[in-house]
Amino acid sequence: MRVRLAPSPTGKLHIGTARTALFNWLFAFHEKGQFLLRIEDTDKERSKTEFTTNILEGLEWLGINWTESPVLQSSQIQKHKDAIQLLLDRGLAYRCYATEEELEEMRSQQKAKGEAPRYDNRYRDLSAEEQSKFHQEGKTAVVRFRIDDLSVISWNDLIRGQINWHGEDLGGDMVIARRAPADEIGDPLYNLAVVVDDSSMEISHVIRGEDHIANTAKQILLYKALGLSIPIFAHTPLILNQEGKKLSKRDGVTSISEFKSMGYTSEALANYMTLLGWSVPEGMEERFTIQEVGSVFGFDRVNKAGAKFDWDKLNWLNSQVIHNLPPQSLLERLLPLWEKKGWKISSNEWGLDLVSLIGPSLTLLNDGIDQAFPFFETPPLLEDGKNQLQSENSSKALESLSKQLEVNPWDGYNTEFAKDILKTAAESIDIKKGVLMKSLRASLLGTLNGPDLITSWGLLARIGKDRERLLSNI
Repeated sequence: MRVRLAPSPTGKLHIGTARTALFNWLFAFHEKGQFLLRIEDTDKERSKTEFTTNILEGLEWLGINWTESPVLQSSQIQKHKDAIQLLLDRGLAYRCYATEEELEEMRSQQKAKGEAPRYDNRYRDLSAEEQSKFHQEGKTAVVRFRIDDLSVISWNDLIRGQINWHGEDLGGDMVIARRAPADEIGDPLYNLAVVVDDSSMEISHVIRGEDHIANTAKQILLYKALGLSIPIFAHTPLILNQEGKKLSKRDGVTSISEFKSMGYTSEALANYMTLLGWSVPEGMEERFTIQEVGSVFGFDRVNKAGAKFDWDKLNWLNSQVIHNLPPQSLLERLLPLWEKKGWKISSNEWGLDLVSLIGPSLTLLNDGIDQAFPFFETPPLLEDGKNQLQSENSSKALESLSKQLEVNPWDGYNTEFAKDILKTAAESIDIKKGVLMKSLRASLLGTLNGPDLITSWGLLARIGKDRERLLSNI
């Protein structure tokens, strides 16, 4: 069992392509088959090396690995042209000399009549003399594959069951090679190239989005005409926005690298993408690794209807992944973000204590920048913190605490010691302990919201940043 992903390097790895890759990988994992990769780089103007790199890195980040070295479609061009020549020799394809002006006039007439646009096959049956005349005149031609309007193309789709497609609905004879001089074959086009490549790579199952169903009908005709084995097909549901339309760049973030840069984890994103179109078996939780779901994956649980993208669900899954990471793992993921800010941890132990403090409040890894800010830089004084520090007894309370710390410095950052010294400082000037704690929080963190005060104070004290903030706000 061999499946493949065949992305075009004309843009970054899109979440739709990544979900297709994931379904292919899960199926291969479950069936103990092989997952292959083909880079369809024949669009010379739009294909870029950086997009190929982005695709490969995105798949690796998601945990999707491939069995064999990726195949570049551009290396297969001669195979494509040989297949086209074979179809020409068998009379199953022909050179079409229709000009762009002819085609535009044809489309205009069809539109005026309310007809669906289609090629009318006007150059299908040229005589040898007519072909020779066009050739001598130096006219260029595309190559078209003959499609019988009366044909019925059928296949049993792993997701959608029996599908029947009528030849008359395929838009007339299909172009399989771009325009070129009459004695040459132009650049092969998608449907022909895909058939030749999938056959060459011995792909047994083609798993792709439902927007390829019409292409599948055309490709089955090409498989038959070339005498090639036809793979089994499965057409997955599209990923939709909240309005029920296909998710696109207009909806905001759609590329895997963008999700990564926003602070989503690979585990949560792969988990969520699986749920976009696949329903978990009874008794199985919606949180899982791709290896766990791979052991039970099957197309019988893939939905036919499109799946709406839900940010809240993704955010929840991401928070659960973060909250369940061991402190060392979370620290390793946050360190690169902190280093970009120029922040360095004083020790690994201190770093572990910091991530243990802020970890439970993180939804995205990037939240670890804002949450950690007060421990690396003096935080801005927010409105609630400013109001607290300007309130009655605030300065008095902080001054009392400062005096107590001069006499009794932090004793090994012991929590009980901190609680006792706060109590003593409050009682010595007869104010409520809560006033002192709020004032200390505002002084240390710049706001009344945030992580546990005593732990935060201890972390700041260990790197010598608590006293300077305390004194500056008295």
